[in-house]
Amino acid sequence: MRLTVAVLSLLAASRAPAAECQLVRDGYGPAGKVQVRLEPVVTGLEVPWGIAFLPGGNALVTERPGRVRLVRALTARKAGDTARPAVVAEIAVDATEEGGLLGVAVHAQFEQNRFFYLYMTVREGGKKSNRVERWRLAPDLASARFDRRIVEDIPSAAYHDGGRIRFGPDGMLYIGTGDGREPDRSQDPDSLGGKLLRLTPDGAVPKDNPIPGNPLYVLGIRNTQGFDWKDGRLYVTDHGPSGEMLRRGHDEVNLASPKANFGWPRIYGCEKSAGMVAPSLTWNDAVPPGGASFYTGTAISEWRGSLLIGTLRSEHLHRVKFSDSDPAQVELHEVYFQDKPGRLRDVVMGPDGIPYVTTSNCDGRGDCGRERDQILRIVPSR
Repeated sequence: MRLTVAVLSLLAASRAPAAECQLVRDGYGPAGKVQVRLEPVVTGLEVPWGIAFLPGGNALVTERPGRVRLVRALTARKAGDTARPAVVAEIAVDATEEGGLLGVAVHAQFEQNRFFYLYMTVREGGKKSNRVERWRLAPDLASARFDRRIVEDIPSAAYHDGGRIRFGPDGMLYIGTGDGREPDRSQDPDSLGGKLLRLTPDGAVPKDNPIPGNPLYVLGIRNTQGFDWKDGRLYVTDHGPSGEMLRRGHDEVNLASPKANFGWPRIYGCEKSAGMVAPSLTWNDAVPPGGASFYTGTAISEWRGSLLIGTLRSEHLHRVKFSDSDPAQVELHEVYFQDKPGRLRDVVMGPDGIPYVTTSNCDGRGDCGRERDQILRIVPSR
């Protein structure tokens, strides 16, 4: 009997060795070899948590205390421009500890519907929770108004609030949540905490989600703030423990699939367990990762196809290159800008093919200097 190509591929995949988890035992990794530099393009911000580009090079930026700012022509700004972007919406949020106004995403048909999405921490009736709302930006770009709630009652606590939202290549809205300081939520398929959720742009559960009627897409997450896609594959960063069950460090970079289980709190670091995904990369020392984006530009040819991750406590940009033959295997990883810009919260590719990062130095854990928090772009220095 002749086997089909699909069956042969499946058999080959089943025999292929699983990618080995790489543990960085000391520090964060080797110093980066590519010559790049940072250019400040916006200063004077207060904990800019997320950036979402609009068609034409304008960008929406969230500040954790509850402001949405519009940066006009961000991609055309000259280095050192000090013009402060205008506020288009002020939202009553609970901005204590790690909560507040967090992620932002723009609808693929923005030019037709002017929709953008916000992840926020709120307190209603004495109860603190997270939710995602849809807003509409005015045609003159001067203001925005609330449209509808997309998902609510996401668990919240002083820490582990998640908050990153992005549209995937399938047009669905992906929402990263934290365990809200209750680790067992991450393994509970009926809880919205400790998950990567997947919804339609209107807030419905897609029919092809792993569990019918359930927004769950990935579980076993502790507190993700970064994820992106390359060649249709989804990569997710996650925060490791900070004392729970006497565990510390071991932040993660993972290759995900629908209904993947990253194992928190049952496994961490390079530990393995049946039905759970060990990370591709983890560190003994706490990183932890902020936003993450694959480099899709051309100006820094060596970075093409690499995952760029902002880090908070370790205060650097981390570059991860995955193997072409095994997408879960880390081929190399490097450290850039160590201790130079401070805490890096988000990393986003602009429509100009340039990566933009935000600092988070005014969040009570960094050095909030004269320039306060900034948006910087990464360009070649040669």
